[in-house]
Amino acid sequence: MDSSCTIVVSDADILAKLCGTNDSNLKLIEESLGAEIFARGNELSVENQDPDIQRRFKFIVDRIIDEIEDGAADSEEAVASILNVPLRADTDAASIVVPGAFRRVYPKTQNQADYIDLMRKREMVLCEGPAGSGKTFLAVAEALRLVLTKQYRGIVLTRPVVEAGESLGYLPGDLEQKTAPYLRALYDSMEMILPREAVSRLAESRIIETAPLAYMRGRTFCDKILILDEAQNASQEQMKMFLTRLGSGSKAFITGDLTQVDLPAKIQSGFSQALALLSRVPEIGIMRMTGQDVSRNPLVKKIVKAYENDPVKN
Repeated sequence: MDSSCTIVVSDADILAKLCGTNDSNLKLIEESLGAEIFARGNELSVENQDPDIQRRFKFIVDRIIDEIEDGAADSEEAVASILNVPLRADTDAASIVVPGAFRRVYPKTQNQADYIDLMRKREMVLCEGPAGSGKTFLAVAEALRLVLTKQYRGIVLTRPVVEAGESLGYLPGDLEQKTAPYLRALYDSMEMILPREAVSRLAESRIIETAPLAYMRGRTFCDKILILDEAQNASQEQMKMFLTRLGSGSKAFITGDLTQVDLPAKIQSGFSQALALLSRVPEIGIMRMTGQDVSRNPLVKKIVKAYENDPVKN
């Protein structure tokens, strides 16, 4: 085994941000790895024979570079966030690699890492949390990985159409066109991972299918990934109906935010009921995100925290 692992960073600006002021970021990485890092010109290297340390060093540096290229305004905050998630010996298990994607998808918090782990171990996962906590984006990324690596035949996207009163007949176009505006957020997530043309091809070939929740009764989905988004707006009857659509060889990822229920006051959220009832089923994963998992604009995290601490609500 080679006693060192070297990474060449060709962009001087990225290298400077990666190292941090007075190499502050490198010192944080060294503390995490328990090994010294050397910077020579445009090269970073760790001189240690342990293959696990070398693998983790490459994983961390690649991840930080991805964050900087994505426009991370504060590289020190990005590095701290990355190192906050415990590193595993199997670094592939700590990220989502979608064939043809712009880059890997990484968890930004421990809860997000646990969420990815749950989606890989359970046939059904319910994730509740605030806007921007990654619950839908990570579900979409994992679904794309599973389908594009040929482990499942397709993805079914659905959500309650509360704004249209679950009645789509008056809207122009066919069913796909009527529901497109309500599923746009899911397609936006896909287009953050894959080129738009690739997403369009998957939709045209029916590998990605849209199905309004109100139109799913009587169907059974086999060898598919089902994603129910905005689940907080599903009634108890609709939620039970969706949960029983799962056929042989399928998975279901269900996401929602109980602070944004748009149902009429007399209708109880089926998502809330499902979280309570299904927590007793060991084969089903339950994940709860918090404001600390929000990874959008930093201002969004502050907004979510303000609402979580609202004395009127509490």
